[in-house]
Amino acid sequence: MRIGFIGLGIMGKPIAKNLRSAGYDLVVHDIVSQPVEELVQAGASKASSPREVAQHSDCLITMLPNSPEVEQVILGKNGVIEGINAGAIVVDMSSIAPLVSQKVAGRLKEKNVEMLDAPVSGGEPKAVDGTLAIMVGGSETAFKKVEPILLKVGASAIRCGEIGSGNVTKLANQIIVALNISAVSEAMVLATKAGVDPEKVFNAIKGGLAGSTVMNAKMPMILEGNFRPGFRIDLHIKDLQNALDTAHEIGVPVPLTGEVMEFMQALKVDGKEKDDHGGLIQFFEKLAGVQVRKQA
Repeated sequence: MRIGFIGLGIMGKPIAKNLRSAGYDLVVHDIVSQPVEELVQAGASKASSPREVAQHSDCLITMLPNSPEVEQVILGKNGVIEGINAGAIVVDMSSIAPLVSQKVAGRLKEKNVEMLDAPVSGGEPKAVDGTLAIMVGGSETAFKKVEPILLKVGASAIRCGEIGSGNVTKLANQIIVALNISAVSEAMVLATKAGVDPEKVFNAIKGGLAGSTVMNAKMPMILEGNFRPGFRIDLHIKDLQNALDTAHEIGVPVPLTGEVMEFMQALKVDGKEKDDHGGLIQFFEKLAGVQVRKQA
């Protein structure tokens, strides 16, 4: 199966590299030339436009920043829709608004092209090692066709329902992650301010009910003061905005999500929007006048 890949950013590039390492015939495109050349060095072919990628793809994957970019790349001038062949499958791995996924899928269906929305969780580290959690919306038939491809880049790929349900699942995931980081941050700032070693607190509670994958991933970084991005705060802001918009459209109050959004917006004002989302703890540290770090 010939695979097209559009969007070679912090997540897309390692995913595309893993597909190439798995032996797939890959054609790639990005508006930035450097990652394209890296993939070419790995044996991929490059295309000059989304339309050209589509012309050479049985399965076309996009990994783009947000809803407007997905609409432009797929439906815009020289977009995927202009070059895609009937019977092909488009897999959008971007994290976008579910209603946009449904809109784009509807347009592609007019071309006899199926679409899956398949956002991921795990950040750059799991994109690199091919162990992402992939949440998929779309038909069972299309999912079964591309499932072997998804499992080359993810530890799991679960079909959650029809088109848009993948992104609804991702929004739920992002709410839980954001609230979890906030809870860890608030608790560890409390422990530190009270004079208790936060590393000892972490080790004491991580095996109990308060333990989580989020805490295990973020606490070692926090203790080192390492906020180099695996998943940036500004991207989490984008996801929470999509969660808020979707919730309001369907009449679901999400007060805790709104509160965490304001924490992240405050960090953005402080110029920390490119930090890893584990850097959310800096909001709580600033309020308490203390830093949660490994003690000598």
